[in-house]
This record gives sequence, C-alpha cells and structure tokens, in this order.
Amino acid sequence: MNSYNCIAESVKLGKDVKLSQFINLYGCEIGDETKIGAFVEIQRNATIGKRCKISSHTFICEGVVIEDNVFIGHGVMFTNDSYPRATARGGSLQTEADWKVEPTVIRKGASVGSGATILCNLSVGENAIVGAGSVVTKDVPANAIVAGNPAKVLRYIEENVEATNVRS
Repeated sequence: MNSYNCIAESVKLGKDVKLSQFINLYGCEIGDETKIGAFVEIQRNATIGKRCKISSHTFICEGVVIEDNVFIGHGVMFTNDSYPRATARGGSLQTEADWKVEPTVIRKGASVGSGATILCNLSVGENAIVGAGSVVTKDVPANAIVAGNPAKVLRYIEENVEATNVRS
C-alpha cells in the first residue's frame, strides 16, 4: 500500500488482492485475487467477490454486491437510492435516518462495460454482459447481452460456450 490510497481499517481484503494507486475503500469486503484499478471508490457495506476486476474511475456504493469472477469496466457508476434528495422534509440536509439503501447484485461471471450506469433494486444475471455506456434500469437475465438507454436485451450467450459465441 502507499500514501496515495485511503484504505480504512474496516476494510476486509482477501488474499492476493491487487490495489492500484489513488483508491478510496472503507467498510467494504474484497475477495481473494481481485484487482482494483486507480481512482476507484468502494463504500461501506459493499462486497466484491473473488477474482474480480474493477477498472479505473468506478464508483461502487453501499448496498452493492458483486459476486465472483465479475468484470467491471472503466467509469462504471452504481446507485443505491431510487429517489435521491439532498434535504428532508422541512429543508434540513438528509441524514442516514432519512433514507434506506436499495441493493444491487451483479451475479457470478457477469461483465459490465465501461461507462455503464447501474440503477439500484436490480440484479445483473450470471454471465450477462452489459454494453458500454448502457443504463441498466431493470433486472438483466442470466446469459443476456444488454445495451442502450434504457438497456434492452439484444441476444443471449449460449450456455457452456465462450462469451464470444452468441445467438441472435
């Protein structure tokens, strides 16, 4: 580790985790052999599985669960509040008591392309692929390839074959 990283004592790092410079980790858990790129923030109560790759400039907020063998591209943004507000009724700044974290799950083997935005209260299915720049607003089925704003299913990956072999 180096002086350019902010890693809180509350972070649980697995074995052989690789950390780039300029990262901010607090209260999260990161599984064995995962690689975290530069300029990544992972908030408390977020979980990253084993053998994942989290590319640079990505924001993973509280309530996000990323299972094993997941690829997250550059500049991916997650959300955890469907109706965010700066202030509570009456005008004071919101506190943690004023809202509830809404979860997001990225299932085993999924890939999320660079620049994607993943809204909360959904899951991206096992081995699914989210195209670069997509905005995911609802659940993505297992083995689906989705893209667009909002992301729509383009096709499915055939089971038991490499991701490059797809059917229309």
